[in-house]
Amino acid sequence: MFELDLPWWEYAVRGVTIYVALLVMMRLSGKRTIGQFTPFDLLVIMLLSEAVSPGLTGGDQSVAGGLIVVVTLVILNLVIAFITARSEKAAELVEGTAVLIGRDGKIFKEVLKRNHVAEGDVEQSLREADCPLESMKFAFLEADGKITILQH
Repeated sequence: MFELDLPWWEYAVRGVTIYVALLVMMRLSGKRTIGQFTPFDLLVIMLLSEAVSPGLTGGDQSVAGGLIVVVTLVILNLVIAFITARSEKAAELVEGTAVLIGRDGKIFKEVLKRNHVAEGDVEQSLREADCPLESMKFAFLEADGKITILQH
């Protein structure tokens, strides 16, 4: 149960490698993918976790191997949080920045396409903000995928 099939450090390297790979893939998939999950997105996330599981432990099913991977991922997450809290450049790289998707009542359709945002999502955000399109001063797609509306 506690005997490792691999050297202890290999679990840590596997955890770091998969963490970084998934982080890059999530950043490349776009802000809206992260911000609002559809049932399809949830399915993909569940399948991703199943797909990377053997890669994290190298097929080892020991408690010790699993704990090494978990500790590695938690420490890595804390390190990333520490770095991004102290460096704007690192935060921008890891978390992204807000994107202007509309101004003065005009929605920028090309920017929406580039960021994988449906026009209906902007319209929904306008309704939630109780803001008619013509009263919109700015619309931003935030780094977390949320759409923020500022009125005149």
